[in-house]
Amino acid sequence: MKPEYEYGEVVRVVRNIRDDGTFPGKQRGDLIVRKGSTGYVRDVGVFLQDQLIYQVHFIDEDLIVGCRSQELISADEPWVESEFEFGDWIRAANHLAIKGEIIAEAGTEGQVMSVRRDLDPILYEVLFRDRMLLVPASAICWPPEAERTEEAIC
Repeated sequence: MKPEYEYGEVVRVVRNIRDDGTFPGKQRGDLIVRKGSTGYVRDVGVFLQDQLIYQVHFIDEDLIVGCRSQELISADEPWVESEFEFGDWIRAANHLAIKGEIIAEAGTEGQVMSVRRDLDPILYEVLFRDRMLLVPASAICWPPEAERTEEAIC
């Protein structure tokens, strides 16, 4: 495994980072770093022998946080705000079909696997059961049980 980011490189988190129960002084689910924040890579380590973890110092928050590769982009890359991020659990806002065949019925839960910020408009790769679909934000929404303050629920 070769790290994407090196010591001292400025990176940006592409999703809100919340406590998974391991951050000192925080409670599980507490917001640690807001998406879009930038920090400096201090170190790179390995978790479970197959995941690179970057130790990132977020100066504005004065916090050092472990981040996975998919949670980071180079700070030099253009930042495009998006409603959903990698790992978010969402649901289909309406029936999603390919050539008339319904792949995901309205309300079907799925998970965002990537955010295609390189496309205009932004599209989301979402895994619905065993199918990966590339969908616009208008095709997905937050599940009703999601405790959100900033995001709309459909």
